Amino acid sequence: MAGTGRSSRSRVSSSRDGIDGDAVPLRPTPNFRPQRGSRGRGRGRNQTSIGTFNVDLKVLLGLSAIAFFAVLYLIINLMTHAEQAQTPRVVTPFPAPKLMDLPQFQGEHKESLYWGTYRPNVYLGIRARTPRSLIAGLMWIGIKDGRYFMRHVCQDSDDLSKYGWAQHDGRSFGHQVIVDQDMNLGTSFLKSKGEDSGYGGDWAVQIDVQNHKSRGNEEASRSAHLFFYLADEDGNTLNLGGDTLDIHENPLLASGSRMDIGSWQLHLKSLDDLEVHYAGFKTPHIHNLSDLVQENLGLQVRKFGRLQLPDTSVDSPNILVFQISARAPFRTDVAFISGTRLESSRVEERVSSLTGTSLTNQLKDKQREFDTKFEKSFNLVDKLDSESIVAGKAAIANLLGGIGYFFGQSKIAVSGDMLPGSHDNSILYWPAELYTAVPSRPFFPRGFLWDEGFHQLLIWRWDTHISLDIIGHWLDLMNIDGWIPREQILGVEALSKVPSDFVTQLPTNGNPPALLLALRDLVHGLKKNKFTAAESDAISSFVERAFVRLEAWFQWFNTTQSGKEVGSYYWHGRDNITNRELNPKTLTSGLDDYPRASHPSKDERHVDLRCWMLLAADCLHSIAELFEKENKSAKEYGATVKLLSDFEVLNQMHYDDAYGTYLDFGNHTEKVRLVWKETMTGHNYATRELVREVLESPKLRLVPHIGPVSLFPFIGRIIPADSKVLEKQLDIISNRSILWTDFGLRSLAKTSSLYMKYNTEHDAPYWRGPIWMNMNYMILSSLYHYSRVDGPYREKARTIYDDLRGNLIRNVVKNYHKTGFFWEQYDQKNGKGKGARVFNGWTSLVLLIMAEAYSS
Repeated sequence: MAGTGRSSRSRVSSSRDGIDGDAVPLRPTPNFRPQRGSRGRGRGRNQTSIGTFNVDLKVLLGLSAIAFFAVLYLIINLMTHAEQAQTPRVVTPFPAPKLMDLPQFQGEHKESLYWGTYRPNVYLGIRARTPRSLIAGLMWIGIKDGRYFMRHVCQDSDDLSKYGWAQHDGRSFGHQVIVDQDMNLGTSFLKSKGEDSGYGGDWAVQIDVQNHKSRGNEEASRSAHLFFYLADEDGNTLNLGGDTLDIHENPLLASGSRMDIGSWQLHLKSLDDLEVHYAGFKTPHIHNLSDLVQENLGLQVRKFGRLQLPDTSVDSPNILVFQISARAPFRTDVAFISGTRLESSRVEERVSSLTGTSLTNQLKDKQREFDTKFEKSFNLVDKLDSESIVAGKAAIANLLGGIGYFFGQSKIAVSGDMLPGSHDNSILYWPAELYTAVPSRPFFPRGFLWDEGFHQLLIWRWDTHISLDIIGHWLDLMNIDGWIPREQILGVEALSKVPSDFVTQLPTNGNPPALLLALRDLVHGLKKNKFTAAESDAISSFVERAFVRLEAWFQWFNTTQSGKEVGSYYWHGRDNITNRELNPKTLTSGLDDYPRASHPSKDERHVDLRCWMLLAADCLHSIAELFEKENKSAKEYGATVKLLSDFEVLNQMHYDDAYGTYLDFGNHTEKVRLVWKETMTGHNYATRELVREVLESPKLRLVPHIGPVSLFPFIGRIIPADSKVLEKQLDIISNRSILWTDFGLRSLAKTSSLYMKYNTEHDAPYWRGPIWMNMNYMILSSLYHYSRVDGPYREKARTIYDDLRGNLIRNVVKNYHKTGFFWEQYDQKNGKGKGARVFNGWTSLVLLIMAEAYSS
């Protein structure tokens, strides 16, 4: 400040130059007082004194402010660094612009996807793509063996004959058919955007109840009980339309207001004679809504002997449930109208446009639009019979209808001491949203990383913008190390379907980067000008921004999953101390119990992961070239592609002459078995358990188990078209004693020592024989490729391709029409659907097989 003082006084002194009279001293003497009568000088001195003080004060204030902000900046930085130091690296987001912040995902695109059937875990559930939404859904009472059962959450124990989307466009329309014992329930969803609508527009649901038993049957005339509900996750109050609900006098069921959509109203209309009752609840726990309704109904039955809601509500309810009862058949329409201003004349007009004949006609138009788009996208007419086309439509409709929106925090395992406030060695990921398709509505109604890559092979062909939106959500879940949690269990509804032991994700474990299958297709299509101008712009901007995240993902695999030798990789996370598993599982590979080396070690080399890394390097190399990234990037990825596609190096690492195919490498012995062992408990009780017994020491060798893993170099098209090795792969594929069946290819050779063997007392064979559609699709894709390139085995590849394609289509279509569902896997002996039913994930790839639309 001394320098500043000198400067101020110098300026004052300079201002006095040329003024007549006594000079103003630079530094006043002690006890200096201006002389009376010397006003000029006195005022001059006073002015100089005041002027100097004013200048000093301004400077002081300015510098003080600068100093304050500098200190504040320092404090904030110190706090940020301290916070970062306390936050484990594993839950630190990747430091790059988010893909979902791209302009293409804002505006009209975002609003057009705001409302949807984004709750795949329930039979019919509607919500918005926002963390805390107004949600809607349907329940009904089913009767089985004379007992009542509430239907709401998709579950196999309901034993429905059929349910699923017959048509769904992923955006504004869907039609679903549900068969529950003697009742047929049709649910249709339609979204509409008018100039008066609130954000996201209006929507309607049409519910059509039919009884398919004969009129002479007594149950044919019984009442059906539906329960349509609204629930506000933000806890906002929902207002009833009236104390008594008479939809013919007043169709308004409920109203309310939200920040996102403005004021809203829910209306119910029907030409049939309906009885409507209601109940209002207040609870933050939306996931157990079925229990609330059941308990309420049970109380009414016990008290009054009637199966109806009590027409009462708690104060300020955030949940309203409306019971709609009538004798089947009947039809009813529910219309949701939103907007900041709801004028009665316009509301009535908008309700009329979303109910009755108008709604029915719009739904028929949407069905025709779906059929037209289906044919344009997949071109199946004149290729397949009508039964196959019906199944193909169900495949894409159920995949699109199974897209969900989730918000929450993944649970991540961390090493070291237990974290403060935690009951275990885990921590929560940052709050995140995920828009994703799901493998199975009743069994796996959440996001799975490697499944999603196969889902997108279909979805990008139907709607490129939806596909990019989904892939972008997944890539935005990447942490600072380039890791993405492989299973996403976000929100209470998703958590309610997962056993607690399977919730925590391990940051050391990966999952196949199958999203790159779709991205590679999109990039190749971009190079060949296969897309419209709008699609090309969207793909280009997306891939360019995604590049830095894809690089980080590649580097995470390249560093954490690398093997001892250059160009070798192995899936980390196998249990090397287990004494219960016949062969330690490799869950991270996606192939679960597919047999690997009997004794997990750092010496392992997994041929499938090597090929996934080739896919990743090739995809990044293509993007780097397309956008003229630094030559360094293109060269580095090009060098990796050259290394991993080197046929001789691959053969040295993984090829076995005796088997004529590619095998994993590791510390292995075939002489392992499960035996019953008797042990004594602390209370001197004898118990028997099945434990692993090793009869010889393992040694480093190629692991003699043949299956899809062995065919990954074939899938990756690394094998030259004129190589004898290619012929041997074709022989293995077509050999009935190894992989071939009349229904598709087995997931493990019949000659394997672990073929159809239990892995523990309770772990039935999973990837040890049954037929899986994703692996069959990838193998079929390469058969198609080799049948179209010059080489001595071209015709052989074509014959095998035609036979395998026919077998797969015939079996999946037959099962669909017989059971009403797609299945997780298919039995290799008789072709019957196995595992999870309503598996509309990668089993939907049968549609691409029908269309002969394969990955690049």
